[in-house]
Amino acid sequence: MSRKSYAIAIRDVLAEEMRRDDRVFVMGEDIAEQGGIYGCTRGLLEEFGPDRVRNTPISEAAFVGAGVGAALAGMRPVVELMYMDFAFVAADQILNQAAKIRYMYGGKATLPLVIRGQQGVGRGNAATHSQSIEAIFMHIPGLKVVMPSTPADAAGLLRTALRDNNPIMFFEHKILYNTKGEVPDDPDFMIPFGKANIVKEGKDATVIATSQYVGRAEKVAKQLEKEGISVEVIDPRTLVPFDTETVVNSVKKTGRAVVVHEAHKCGGVGAEIASIIMEEAFNYLDAPVIRLGAKSCPLPFNLGLENAVVPQEDDIEKAVKSVLYK
Repeated sequence: MSRKSYAIAIRDVLAEEMRRDDRVFVMGEDIAEQGGIYGCTRGLLEEFGPDRVRNTPISEAAFVGAGVGAALAGMRPVVELMYMDFAFVAADQILNQAAKIRYMYGGKATLPLVIRGQQGVGRGNAATHSQSIEAIFMHIPGLKVVMPSTPADAAGLLRTALRDNNPIMFFEHKILYNTKGEVPDDPDFMIPFGKANIVKEGKDATVIATSQYVGRAEKVAKQLEKEGISVEVIDPRTLVPFDTETVVNSVKKTGRAVVVHEAHKCGGVGAEIASIIMEEAFNYLDAPVIRLGAKSCPLPFNLGLENAVVPQEDDIEKAVKSVLYK
């Protein structure tokens, strides 16, 4: 095991997989000499050269499209978006091309494409650079959707993504890049898609959280322990495929559920998870499922206002107590 930051865990897996398979290459804006804005590709140009570490023009539609074509032709591209918000510029390439090609070719073609990049709040990047947009891609069949919350998960899930033959949206969080944790040194360390992580076991209520809210939910759960409240915290890790079994079994045990994410509450992933719980565990619920997400407001530049829009730890605590005392 080695202690690494989230960003370094990503960089190391990219390097290891590029050494293992010469079909893997990376492309995106400022990823070569600059190493990406958070350093996730730093040092790759020096080792692998400009053919496999490619700076691109500022045209997401063009370079995501190039990634789709390269994957279809037998390569294994990793496309970095500087901000996941910019995926909208390449929406046709992702949603209408990458997501559907294997289906339209009757399974005769593969599309091993990883589109990765950062999203989320915490740095005052304002309305068009701070969104959490995973639910949009979860809605489109053909895409896998991944959201690691720790350095180990970033490493294990990214390696799984790089060896998968399907298009994958790999959502990182800008606030997590500097967080540190133990990461296995095994060059074949992989975390299977569709397997949630029970971050903390509990018996009174279940909190399902994604991305940076996993750590926040765990912190709240530890605080509530001091009040005699036992909270189970679950990190789905992948939204597509989704580990329904782990979530449902937890809710059947606790009888209460809170879903928290940074994305807007309206139409967010929490709505889908709450629906799954209602369909699969309704008879076990002792209180309605509560969803926490950002308010229906563009994300502000001001950090104080930003915090007012997205859920805080106090909100998680109040939600847990609300389902307990219904």
